[in-house]
Amino acid sequence: MKLLWGFMLLAIIGLQARLWTGEGGIVEVWDLQDQVSILKDENSVLEQRNARLDAKVIDLKKGYEVIEEHARLDLGMISKGETFFLVVNQETF
Repeated sequence: MKLLWGFMLLAIIGLQARLWTGEGGIVEVWDLQDQVSILKDENSVLEQRNARLDAKVIDLKKGYEVIEEHARLDLGMISKGETFFLVVNQETF
């Protein structure tokens, strides 16, 4: 009878060790859950960025005001009838 109890105890210990440390064990599941949460955070940041880019694309497709603003700020566009003034800081000379 003691041999049977000893065998059962060893079997339980062996199964528990495999459960905790083996492939697909609890430790691996915890690591995978951590990785999933990190990837979800990264995805939410990328989704926000994509939403901003989608809004920009829609604005560029629909309105000329956005295109004109971009041309004025980034490319230095001056419309007809406008006068360009360059203000120079005296500290640079």
